[in-house]
Amino acid sequence: MKRIFLLMAVAVCATFGARAEAKQSLNSKHSTNNVIENDSILIQKVDVVATRAKHDTPIAYSDISRSEIEEQNYGEDIPSLLKNLPSVVIASESGMGIGSTSFRVRGTDATRINVTLNGVPMNDAETHSVYWYDTPDLVSSLGSVQLQRGVGTSTAGTGAFGASLNMTSAPMASKFSGRASLSYGSFNTAKQEIALSSGLLGGHWAIDARLSHLSSDGYVERASSNLSSYMLQAGYYNGRTSVKLLSFGGVAKVYLAYTGVSAEQMAQNRRYNPEGEIIIDGKVVGFYDDHTDNYTQINNQLVVNHIFNDKWQISATAHYTYGNGYYRNYKNDQKLKKYGLAPIEVGGVLVERTNLLRKKMMGNNFGGVVASAIYSAKRISLTLGASASLYDGVHYGEVSGLLSAPDFPTTEYYRNYTSKWDASCFAKVDLLITKGLNLYADVQYRHITHRISGVNDNFDDTTSAMQRLDINRRYNFFNPKLGLHYSFARHHAIYASAAVGQKEPTRNNFTDIREGEYPTAEKMLDVEVGYGYHTEIVDLSLNLYYMFYRDQLVQTGELSDTGELLSRNVPDSYRRGIELSLAANATKWFSLGGNATLSQNHIKNYVDYIDGVAFERGRTTIAYSPAIIAGVFFDFHTHGFSARLSTRYVSKQYLTNGEYEDLTLPRYCVSDLDLAYTLRTKRVERVRFGVKIGNLFNAKYCASGYGGSWLEGATLADRKSWACYFPQATISALGNVTIHF
Repeated sequence: MKRIFLLMAVAVCATFGARAEAKQSLNSKHSTNNVIENDSILIQKVDVVATRAKHDTPIAYSDISRSEIEEQNYGEDIPSLLKNLPSVVIASESGMGIGSTSFRVRGTDATRINVTLNGVPMNDAETHSVYWYDTPDLVSSLGSVQLQRGVGTSTAGTGAFGASLNMTSAPMASKFSGRASLSYGSFNTAKQEIALSSGLLGGHWAIDARLSHLSSDGYVERASSNLSSYMLQAGYYNGRTSVKLLSFGGVAKVYLAYTGVSAEQMAQNRRYNPEGEIIIDGKVVGFYDDHTDNYTQINNQLVVNHIFNDKWQISATAHYTYGNGYYRNYKNDQKLKKYGLAPIEVGGVLVERTNLLRKKMMGNNFGGVVASAIYSAKRISLTLGASASLYDGVHYGEVSGLLSAPDFPTTEYYRNYTSKWDASCFAKVDLLITKGLNLYADVQYRHITHRISGVNDNFDDTTSAMQRLDINRRYNFFNPKLGLHYSFARHHAIYASAAVGQKEPTRNNFTDIREGEYPTAEKMLDVEVGYGYHTEIVDLSLNLYYMFYRDQLVQTGELSDTGELLSRNVPDSYRRGIELSLAANATKWFSLGGNATLSQNHIKNYVDYIDGVAFERGRTTIAYSPAIIAGVFFDFHTHGFSARLSTRYVSKQYLTNGEYEDLTLPRYCVSDLDLAYTLRTKRVERVRFGVKIGNLFNAKYCASGYGGSWLEGATLADRKSWACYFPQATISALGNVTIHF
């Protein structure tokens, strides 16, 4: 981190070293200053256009602009930006939206949502998830966001099986400028941020830098977060060519809160966190202070763009991500053999179970290249893209202390290695067939080679040893997409599309298996039909989707050879629904709108396994897939003052695929109120004062959970259940002051 902060110090000093004013050019030739002024349109144009949907692309999507991002930026993680978009449900383990947060789209989780920044994959190559606290306060460095629902357009990285989140970094400023931001609120939630931009230096150079610190005690007890982050951008511009280097990341320390609480525990104390419990003689006598997840991640991107002429432009990005971290657990009443350890003799007594300290570590390197070329003519636009990446990671763990034997030496009990090669290419065509009628075609080929070897952290009872890993899998995916978009009667448009998406299994799908029962890839056909009506006053969108899954991986309730929950491919399942969104500018000072998703999400002929007994359940609802997701907003804005009231409703969700009524997440409705006032003066560009009141009406709700069943007999009537939930914060407040100069 010393090197990181040294780089930031150099960047800050550079902003005071020189200030250059550049003349604006309004002609067709791009001056250097005009390149920087219109960075989001020109410098990043190839990156954005290559992977983003346009107004006439026949898919469902939502955009969030830079100004909207700034209005919502109080320090919370990126999922909080998306909470009011159609078909989106968010959750936070800490209850406050900082730390471990997640989101689902159309019921699909993070492992099925493709996430990119400037076209570079952000999903973890093994788990396919994105851990947002590894890149703290990334919100402050975003230029724009597009969330595509369904298969979406072709992009680099893991397959999109429910949505694609496409982000760009903020454009570089043409003039010297800066920003200072402070937030503070409930549960000691705080943010401090300073950002500086050099503007144009020497006619060709520009540097941006940001430092941030975020912290929170969390709504859930001890679910604290301590996050430091940075962003550095350095750009060189010369006529039609730009080169930009980005480096961003941070250091995170988060107290673990991934174990939910039971309904009985919530009745006594809904903020209770069982993580870190120290249990002696059956009683909780305290909590382990260092029961934490600690991670450092540094992301680097070198982006080169060149515009040949009015028809051709290219972009190439080389990227490298370094990650290293660990988490430490205090584990109660553990079998030593579970860690590959033989019983130990203490005071003449043979100890087979004891409390212990466990530390799991990992290191990874991820690098590659993403490139694209765009040809634009009067009636046709052609986009060609390619990407290649290599992931190299190591997982290892140790037992670092035993309660029964304080002098026990630190002992490593597993170590395994992963390499993953991912290469893809695509071609997209936008063709104007006739006035108002556009044809969209998109073809992608993707190859994956995934290798895992070594000793895993799971104990295998069948071999009485730690699980051995020797996995070598290759996948070749061909993903075509085709659609039509027709604009008519000035403000009306209709579209239809069909797209194929395929996805490889995650690491856990390989490690948590029965010997020889390896999973296969998943496949989906996504059919969508939509209508839009867009004017300056009214914006209306209606979308119908039908997502047919083949061999979708779901948890069945079975246990693997190592005692972990087993996922299996189910032959037939589907998601179908209607998405409606409406926004209206009623007056110059008042706007309102909302969205709603009505859906059915089913597995055909599902077989549930409880204590090894198979039960035919027929057609069941897919877990974590609410039938109704809806929201409304009211926005007042005049003379620098704004007030926005938003409400979200999520219907009942099942916690397992067996569709049992005693294993559900209750429906909830929650409202937020945002108040802000922006002051402009001669000395500073603007000062924004804001306060956000979360959960305005103090609803006591849970946004996520998990559960299971066991048998006290031989029939389904003898089934008993257990469930744990993640409670979200009751009424809370976050205040913010941001100065732009």
